[in-house]
Amino acid sequence: MATSGNSSSSNKMKLYSYWRSSCSCRVRIALNLKGLSYEYVAVDLVKGEQFSREFLKLNPIGYVPVLVDGDIVVSDSFAILMYLEEKFPQNPLLPEDLRIRALNYQAANIVSSSIQPLQNVAVLKFIEQKVGPDEKLPWVQYHIEKGFSALEKLLKDHAGRYATGDKVFLADLFLAPQIHGAIKRFNIDMSQFPLLQRLHEAYSALPVFQDAMPENQPDTPSSSS
Repeated sequence: MATSGNSSSSNKMKLYSYWRSSCSCRVRIALNLKGLSYEYVAVDLVKGEQFSREFLKLNPIGYVPVLVDGDIVVSDSFAILMYLEEKFPQNPLLPEDLRIRALNYQAANIVSSSIQPLQNVAVLKFIEQKVGPDEKLPWVQYHIEKGFSALEKLLKDHAGRYATGDKVFLADLFLAPQIHGAIKRFNIDMSQFPLLQRLHEAYSALPVFQDAMPENQPDTPSSSS
């Protein structure tokens, strides 16, 4: 695991992350939005560093991200985001309006439960081994497009500048990395999802989002576009 960060302070939070992990990206966006400094600890998923004894002590299931805040260790992006929201209320990730809050939970869960887990490294490796390498992309595209179709319907009457209005909230943190990956990695034709395409353009104009994107991380390979 490689370490890079903005300071040598022992009190700084540590984020165990992988450059291309959309789950890690959600947390990076939240940390940026809340103005929180942290030490970036790179976990190379391709090399299998997530299965090292050191990392499995932090997260027994072997997934990134993991946030270490003093003696508190939190794994799973949703849990980390809720932890950050409760400890650091500035620039809230959740709206006061319960109806809009519930909408954010729904949109976030479509991404985190019905799209992202079906495109992760372990699943794609399993499909390659058990079915065939040519089946990986169609599998991912089917599940992304199914989820994106649902998101278009869910958000069409509620979206403003961003997913659930004119302020950035939780749903946007889940949508931005997922749309980015759909375009950059999985060749999804976004013309069939005009709302999500518009949101992608809005996120592209926000430095706190762009600084968190895969191509801008310390462990991003130099050959990555």
